[in-house]
Amino acid sequence: MGLLLSMTLFLVLGALFVLVNLLAGSLIRPKMPTPEKGMTYECGETTIGSSWVQFDLRFYIVALVFLVFDVEVAMLYPWAVAYGSAPELARQFGTDVFSIRAAALVDLLVFVGVLLVGFAYLWRFGYLDWVRSAATTSLKISQPTKTDARR
Repeated sequence: MGLLLSMTLFLVLGALFVLVNLLAGSLIRPKMPTPEKGMTYECGETTIGSSWVQFDLRFYIVALVFLVFDVEVAMLYPWAVAYGSAPELARQFGTDVFSIRAAALVDLLVFVGVLLVGFAYLWRFGYLDWVRSAATTSLKISQPTKTDARR
């Protein structure tokens, strides 16, 4: 009960801190909009046409894949630190070193296996190919069109 209360108190105080600071900033800062403030400033050239350009989704997919596998490498370090001292863990838990190392290997294989399944999925459907065809990336079922119904 005490843990739940302290977690709830921490979340409420954290959210309250953020909201109070945002409100104080909006009340204190000066509000003097001018045309110069809306101009391009050290950000490149003035846009020609609409500045709302639709980026290719492949950029986002590559970034997300990088992020997932980068986090994977970051998660392997705590695993190595935790299971690097298998004899000490075996003494602490009253078991043999072989069972600790076997559990560590199983943990590693499950973790990397899940990531490899995701990698195989991305590779199979062509998300890792920069130039892809619509035939390899689509799982859409062919729906009859109006012209097909007339035939």
